[in-house]
Amino acid sequence: MGHGGGRTAVKTVGWGIVGTGEIARRFASDLAFAPGAVLHAVHSRNPDNAEAFRAGTGAQRAYHDLDAFMSDPQIEAVYIATPNSLHLAQTLRALRNRKPVLTEKPIAPSYPEAEVIEREALRQKTFAMEAMWTRFLPAVKAAKTRIKAGAIGEIRKIRADLSYFRPYDPESRFFSRALGGGAALDLGVYPVSLAMYFLGEPEKVSGRWFSAKNGVDMRTEITLHYASAEAELSCGFDRDGSNHFLIEGSAGALRLDAPFLKAQRLTLYSPAAMKSPLVAPSPQGDRLAAKLISRLPPPLARLWGCQVEHHPFEGNGLQFQAIAVMDALRAGENRSAVMPLQESVAVLRAIGIVLSRSPIHEMPPAA
Repeated sequence: MGHGGGRTAVKTVGWGIVGTGEIARRFASDLAFAPGAVLHAVHSRNPDNAEAFRAGTGAQRAYHDLDAFMSDPQIEAVYIATPNSLHLAQTLRALRNRKPVLTEKPIAPSYPEAEVIEREALRQKTFAMEAMWTRFLPAVKAAKTRIKAGAIGEIRKIRADLSYFRPYDPESRFFSRALGGGAALDLGVYPVSLAMYFLGEPEKVSGRWFSAKNGVDMRTEITLHYASAEAELSCGFDRDGSNHFLIEGSAGALRLDAPFLKAQRLTLYSPAAMKSPLVAPSPQGDRLAAKLISRLPPPLARLWGCQVEHHPFEGNGLQFQAIAVMDALRAGENRSAVMPLQESVAVLRAIGIVLSRSPIHEMPPAA
């Protein structure tokens, strides 16, 4: 790793990106907000796509041969942004080349495959992490700090839905079996991973799922059961949801406001606000009074028992996970404390438990 310029010089890290889709483009542009990040190379099996992506992002090299890409000594961290079905093979290729790797979520299509990645990372003593970027956002870090400080007491319940309508198309990556499609792997990983971030691994998992015409999940509902708490989570392509993430505690509540997967605002609710029919938060969406209160100046909002915090960021928000990877590499660490591989495995195991059950073929009504 070289040295960046400026008074507060940080060691630069040369990134290589595998994949040239929309998420790869967003990550490439967000590296501009990650001090010390340099986009060195990009890879696509299609040489024209690789070159077009290189030209569009300012990367120094374009590869269409994955072995040549992985052999490039100037690539010090790899970001994999390909369809789910390719994540296992490409992540293992990076690890066997001793390249630290950040793999787009889900890290693999199933938990046994994620366990293979976990074992290989340990064997190679090389850093690997799922790109669960939501965990690294400033608003989510602030929520974690608030909860740890006792702002809402003991967590009793988490409720969240993450739903975006997608027209059914069996060829699209959202629905294609071959590409590892389905609502749970595309959307459900976010609320399940975030619930485990706040509560740890559950004692039991229950749930149900609703089938699209080709047999992948159109909608999935997952409940994580703990000794003194429960997380009721859902996701789907069948509707546009309210997309809040609500954490209810023994002394109030905290909500990562919509869309929580890229949260820039959180709201704290007092016990009195929780009991108010006008103000009480709901994962399904706000009542009119609650919407108005959320726009009030902080002193007025506090009169209603609400405290709104803003945590804006530049770009798409993918830079924070890149910063976390680079911090780990500079410190010589082989794992992430915020997004350890064992939790990526646990998330996929919970999803797998629910999807192993027989599907329901009639969609539930929207809440």
